[in-house]
Parts: sequence; structure tokens; C-alpha cells
Amino acid sequence: MKRGALLLLASLLLAGCGYRFAGDEESVAPAFRTVFVDTFTNKTGEAYAENIFRSAFIGRFVQEGRFKPARSRGEADLICRGSVRSLQAAPLAYKATNLSAEDRITVTLDISFDERESGRVIWADSSFVGTGDYPVTTAGVTESSRKNALVKLANDSAERAYRLMMSGF
Repeated sequence: MKRGALLLLASLLLAGCGYRFAGDEESVAPAFRTVFVDTFTNKTGEAYAENIFRSAFIGRFVQEGRFKPARSRGEADLICRGSVRSLQAAPLAYKATNLSAEDRITVTLDISFDERESGRVIWADSSFVGTGDYPVTTAGVTESSRKNALVKLANDSAERAYRLMMSGF
């Protein structure tokens, strides 16, 4: 009897504590149905970085299916804007010869997600940081690995930013 009462009390406490998962609700009103991913700016020396990240964000919105992509700013309910502020590579691991065996690429983005008509910012982060690693081997292979790592970093960043946008964090 005592054990049953304790079990019932514990169940009631857990059920009534208000605990819930953070990602259960969207911070974006259901009335908003279209999004335009504006041209990203590139403040780095990396050619086409703005296109890689913009494409990743467009791909994320399409993949999630919550919003229909708009053809122009004027047709959109929401606007996603971004800027690639910095892009740096640094050695992550070394070979016995003190040469880099693996590098880490770090990007800092300035991203905002706004209502077009009112200009209200739904979500923004001026120091959004992401990292990606790639092996350092021969010159041609390393450059290919670096470009692949940059594309993966862009996709990972877009996914993480999308989750934050939708949850209001």
C-alpha cells in the first residue's frame, strides 16, 4: 500500500511539473507560408562562400517543407538574410613530421529571419559559429576535401540555424 502511494505520488509530480521538450512548438505563426532566402554577403577571401551558404539555407527550407520558397522578396512572408563574416582554417591534428594531418574550418555567420511586411525580427544571431574538419593529404585531394567540408559545414549550419529559428532560441 505504501509503495503504491509513493509510486502514484511520483507519477503525479512528474506529470504535473510542466516539463516538455523545447522543440515542440514553433515560434513562427502558421499564417506565414513563404520564405525568400536573400543573397548572402561574403566578407571573406573565400570565393563563392556566400553562394554555398545561401544554397544550403534554401535547401534546408525546401527539405523541411514548412515554407514554400518565394521567387522574390516581394512575394515572401518571411526573409532569411545572411552574411559570411569570417572563414578560417587551422590545423587540428599533426603528422609525426609536424605537418598538418587534419584541418578545422570555422565559419562565423550573421543570420536573421524576419517578417517581410512588419520588419519584425523572428530570430537573429550575429555571431553564429560552425566548424568542420577535413584531412590534409596531397594538394589536389586536400583542396577537394576542403571544398566538401565547406559544403557540409554550410548544410550543418543551415540545419542548426533552421532549428533555432523555428524554436525561437
